[in-house]
Amino acid sequence: MALNYIWIGFFLISFIAALGQWIFLGDVEVFKRIIDGTFDSAKIGVMEIALPLAGVMTLWLGIMNIGEKAGAINLLAKIIGPFFARIFPGVPQSHPANGHMVMNFSANLLGLDNAATPFGLKAMESLQTLNPKKDEASDAQIMFLVLHTSGLTLIPLAIMAQRAVLGAKDPSDIFIPCLIATYVATVVGLIAVAICQRINLFNRVVMSWLGGISAFIIGMVWYLSQHMSRAEIEVFSKVSSNLLLFSIIVAFILGAMRKKVNVYEAFIEGAKGGMQTSLTIIPYLVGMLVAIGVLRNSGVLGFVVASFNWFFTQVGVNTDFTSALPTALMKPLSGSGSRAMMVDAMKTYGVDSFVGRLACIFQGSADTTFYIVALYFGSVGIRKTRYAISVGLIADFAGVIAAIFVAYLFFH
Repeated sequence: MALNYIWIGFFLISFIAALGQWIFLGDVEVFKRIIDGTFDSAKIGVMEIALPLAGVMTLWLGIMNIGEKAGAINLLAKIIGPFFARIFPGVPQSHPANGHMVMNFSANLLGLDNAATPFGLKAMESLQTLNPKKDEASDAQIMFLVLHTSGLTLIPLAIMAQRAVLGAKDPSDIFIPCLIATYVATVVGLIAVAICQRINLFNRVVMSWLGGISAFIIGMVWYLSQHMSRAEIEVFSKVSSNLLLFSIIVAFILGAMRKKVNVYEAFIEGAKGGMQTSLTIIPYLVGMLVAIGVLRNSGVLGFVVASFNWFFTQVGVNTDFTSALPTALMKPLSGSGSRAMMVDAMKTYGVDSFVGRLACIFQGSADTTFYIVALYFGSVGIRKTRYAISVGLIADFAGVIAAIFVAYLFFH
């Protein structure tokens, strides 16, 4: 029901805002912008997201099936099993869903969005087999989705590339701030879901895993910042992430050959589900993207930013960060929208300005919660999202607050 109310609210709030702009500000174009935006959003949902995703899904579901036949997914599930058994208590340690989730999280960490989505959809499908209420999100599905929407990425390569295109003196100077912000979002999301599900995180296994992951991230940040130039960091990111991904494909194929599996047939068998999954998500995707487009084109986000600016001015807080807020507000709604806001901030205020850098950190601090909810839950027919959106937004908010603090620490 939460998604239902949010979807309705987007339209009603946008209508009131547009009506106010027409009556009080004389903006006669506002309704045209909104209606034109609905057609554009619907087209984007089908032509630029769902259909291209069909090709990617077909490829990676085929690769995933090879990995399952080779036993690699089960091996990953066994390795990560003790940790996942604590934070996903409803998922058996040997269940393939564990391996699928590991693949998704790994692709996210490496910034490989094209691979992360098929892995994530496959993980959601696997978790759905354990779900007793098929139209309602299970505890495990909510935990997975919130951890995914927190968007933990080691190196924000796409953001660094955009900064380089716009002429930044040091395109990768937002690398460490982005990593800190997204890590805070992930930890807060984990804790929030654990509280809702009454999961005890203070046990030896969970603390060991979290401590190990934290030590790895801190160690990698220290090594990259102390022993590599900015250009070397970018090269390292490009080579290591894509090399690792291709190595996984080759390992799956070799493992399947070792088990005397017909590799090509295994690929075709798994790939057949790609088109069906893409067709299934189109209604959910179009519905959410149109609602988000209506909210954006009605000017609601502009009013919210102006309100924030007025409030912080009244309480005497430095307001330099408010000009970057459109990126933060758009991020949970639309990845492409927030990317456009980020680019606009860099062009307007300067790519190396405080606002320009903060917008980049906002972009890298979390993922698109509403889009992911529509995409992932829609792919398995879940209509009742329970507290998934509210907890996901809590993680997003933690990422935004962390982004502001680290931006002031590094760049102000």
